[in-house]
Amino acid sequence: MPSNQLSLRTLLCLALVVSGMGWSTNAPKATTLSTITSTTRRGFLTSAFGLVGASVAAASSSPALAAPEIFTTANGKIKYATLKQARDSKTTPRNGDIVAIEYTGYLSDGTIFDATHAEGKKNVLMFQVGGNAVISGVSEMVEEMGVGQKVQAIIPPELAFGDKGLCLETGECLIKPGSTLVYDIYLKQSAIPPP
Repeated sequence: MPSNQLSLRTLLCLALVVSGMGWSTNAPKATTLSTITSTTRRGFLTSAFGLVGASVAAASSSPALAAPEIFTTANGKIKYATLKQARDSKTTPRNGDIVAIEYTGYLSDGTIFDATHAEGKKNVLMFQVGGNAVISGVSEMVEEMGVGQKVQAIIPPELAFGDKGLCLETGECLIKPGSTLVYDIYLKQSAIPPP
């Protein structure tokens, strides 16, 4: 839990102390059971929610995070944002290298159509950069990443499934023709292929 956030239990305990209800020995004495219940409940709720509201307002008044910077690949066709910096940004995979990635593929409406962590799949996808195991947009994006880097990339149709899409013989399409796709890609490893 971040250090600037308190648990609800802690806030309620603080409300009890601040309001003078419960643990304080200076709590007002009531003469009847209905007065005690009404005063205690009303006083507690008023104090507790007032303190919780003030705490939430104070925690949310911290400066908002800026939007991520948007980059474009060397060919100018893929836009991406870095979600996690690379451990070594000087070394990037080259055409022919073997890489291991984790990824999630989204349609433009946010629907996940494929992922390495889907049921029945391994945790990584290994492929040769520049090969035909993945769409060319993913391969091109990986060529600009450093090991340990995670990006969210917008892949245009010409670097994805193009005008054909990904359709069944029945005509039903998992990915409609001309679809722009979004990929979260995490480059786990990169290696030179064996001779």
